[in-house]
Amino acid sequence: MHFDLLSDRDMKAIDALVDAYGGGAAVDDKITTLREYENRKKIAEDKGYGKMLESAEGYAKELAKVEDFVAAEKLEVTKPGICTTQVSGFQGAGVTHECMRLMAEDKKTLVPTEFISVVPMTEHYVYGGDLLATLAMSENIMGASKFCSTNLIGIPLPEERFARIEKVTGEKFDRRDLGDGNSQLILKNMGTAFGNLGGVEVADCNHLVYLDGLLRFGLETGANFFLNPSWSTIVAACYFGRAVKSIQFKISMLLSTQNAVQFRMLMNIIKSFLREDGTTPIYEINIGNGASPETFVQCAEELKASGLPNLGLTAHLRINPDLGMADFDWTENAYKVLDTGTDMTIKYESDGTSRPYDTMEAYFFSDAERDEKAKLIGDVIYHKCVRCDLDAKEIMRRGHAARFAKISYK
Repeated sequence: MHFDLLSDRDMKAIDALVDAYGGGAAVDDKITTLREYENRKKIAEDKGYGKMLESAEGYAKELAKVEDFVAAEKLEVTKPGICTTQVSGFQGAGVTHECMRLMAEDKKTLVPTEFISVVPMTEHYVYGGDLLATLAMSENIMGASKFCSTNLIGIPLPEERFARIEKVTGEKFDRRDLGDGNSQLILKNMGTAFGNLGGVEVADCNHLVYLDGLLRFGLETGANFFLNPSWSTIVAACYFGRAVKSIQFKISMLLSTQNAVQFRMLMNIIKSFLREDGTTPIYEINIGNGASPETFVQCAEELKASGLPNLGLTAHLRINPDLGMADFDWTENAYKVLDTGTDMTIKYESDGTSRPYDTMEAYFFSDAERDEKAKLIGDVIYHKCVRCDLDAKEIMRRGHAARFAKISYK
């Protein structure tokens, strides 16, 4: 790189933010403690989610097992190329609980191993127990290997949060007064209720608001995996990850990593901020919907040759109708990628049938609307899981290994 991506001022502001929460080691210790099920369960009970978790524990006993499917079809792994399963839309505790109920009821759908959520991180969702109960069901009871939350920086927050970040970092944030003690960053490229395409616009020093949110969420619930949709937040996250080692990131397809040129830009950023042990907080990169299977494989090969840590590469197999072109289906392309021996994560924004609430709109419901429609949205997520299950099983029939949540194994 000819030019440093972060100035001394940028780095000092991020350092000050982490130090304001006790430093990286203290943050890591607290997040680790909050990821233990018994700790989450006790807090969830205190916040009114105890019966929901007890019910989810019962559903867990009825979920289908990989070994039964493998035995019934006499399958063997005969080819390289491992498929990891991922479904998006686990929109809070009520939605996750309903999806789990439906999977337990059908007794055949295998649970994906990676969950994505695009719930606005409101005060109610984060501090009222909803997020924590969602994580407890997803990570602890079902054993999802990853639960990815999304911090949209345009979410209204108590004014005191912005004032605190300004005092700690010395930076200023352009925001509007919403009344009742709340403020909101002013976004100029509005595409949704909380910002252009779910958060791509991160102007000025607003990456500090993004990072402050991650620290708060982690320290409140043990959340440790977050969507990262913009260039500045990726750079900031890579530097931030040197101090806070418990938090990891998924780079969103909204960044438009559609080709190897953009992928190399990402690799340069990652390399610039590797930790002393050679690791990175970046866990996964979502290759854009416009990329061909050949481009996907090229990115994987260049990553392998780069000397960087191994990262997961993901492709959407189905997308909801207002995210891209109608009838988008990347399934045959996934077969081509896997048949080269390339590992990949298959992601489902949709089951491909345009069900009601299978839209971006459902990502931005208020807390009250989401709770009211939890069963309807849960049904949508269930059918995404069914589509993922069916495709992953076909991949297994073709001789590849597929990865599911821990609860799907005996």
